[in-house]
Amino acid sequence: MTRRIEDARILMYSHDTFGLGHLRRCRTIAHSLVEDYRGLNILIISGATIAGAFDYRARVDFVKIPSVIKLRNGEYTSMDRHIDLHETLKMRKSIIRHTAETFQPDIFIVDKEPMGLQGEVEETLAYLKRQGTTLVLGLREVMDAPHLLDAEWKANDVMRKIGQFYDNVWVYGPPDFYDPLVGLDVPPHVRAKMDFVGFLQRSVSQDVESEHKPKGEYILVTTGGGGDGSDLIHDVIDAYQEDPTLTHKSLIVLGPYMPAKQRHKLLTKCAKVPSLEVIEFDNRMEELIAGAKAVVAMGGYNTYCEILSFDKPALIVPRVMPREEQLIRASRAAELGLIDMLRPEEARDPMRFAAALKALPDRAPPSKSAAGMTLEGLVNISQTVGEWLGRREHEHLTVVKG
Repeated sequence: MTRRIEDARILMYSHDTFGLGHLRRCRTIAHSLVEDYRGLNILIISGATIAGAFDYRARVDFVKIPSVIKLRNGEYTSMDRHIDLHETLKMRKSIIRHTAETFQPDIFIVDKEPMGLQGEVEETLAYLKRQGTTLVLGLREVMDAPHLLDAEWKANDVMRKIGQFYDNVWVYGPPDFYDPLVGLDVPPHVRAKMDFVGFLQRSVSQDVESEHKPKGEYILVTTGGGGDGSDLIHDVIDAYQEDPTLTHKSLIVLGPYMPAKQRHKLLTKCAKVPSLEVIEFDNRMEELIAGAKAVVAMGGYNTYCEILSFDKPALIVPRVMPREEQLIRASRAAELGLIDMLRPEEARDPMRFAAALKALPDRAPPSKSAAGMTLEGLVNISQTVGEWLGRREHEHLTVVKG
């Protein structure tokens, strides 16, 4: 049911330093909202180097800020090595503030990093709060290991600032799956702002189908952005090479952020295995997952939502460094019987991995383990946003009439 809202504006911030998770989550929410509300315009501020590689629906656009990349040790560096990180951050901060001043949003949604990358959004939050903008922090259902998140947030006084600036905190998962702030000392007034909206359901576009979708049955192997995905791909190829009875066709998506040297090595190695097909990137991952017999992945938030949305048997080999987010999510999902999991050191055993891959297509889909696991995030967000914008419209009309 599409509703008309007169000239409403939502600004979203996605810091995007490693992988595609933040931008893809923002884009999913934005597309869902413009579908539900005509007259709504959404602008996404993104640091993703390939933000322009995705298509955007009418009334959804993006502003690209200079890219900063996160190294495997957790440190940051400018994408353009010739520009100092401090200068890059200064430019980003200025563009974010200027965009907010020009766009004048009714709602500002910040993805995952409460104050932005190294505090770059704090000044904009303070400005928008004075303007009466509704400020929302969106958190993944799993952030990181509690002791790591607690240390990071305490060092930057984050919990106090969340209480000071934000009107709402959306958790993109159901309350019975995981609490992103478990183990942290959360003040009651911050806890009161938290709303577990549910997982964000994905759907396939009816307009264009992915050109990479294989004919017939296939297992999809994806590492998300691919920046740290080469180990998983090597392990998949080793399993195929070691076990000649493993013949199920697999489509491997390397990811756009995989370093060129690793990509070349994997393409060469894959060429020797007839059952494997490799592509570098597809901006329609939903279609590839929807068409797959089963999925092998590292288990980032978006891939996990797609596995649940399209009800696919899945084998997750999570990243364990520098964040433990994927490990926590996969462990919890395995405990609920939703997916199978191998730790990275287990996946390095080719015969063990081969056995898991052979069993995967016949595994029961997630819905068989948790029939009540609904994905209501987009519906709940839409309802909340509709109430806020409806109230804003009513107040505006009252002022005009008055």
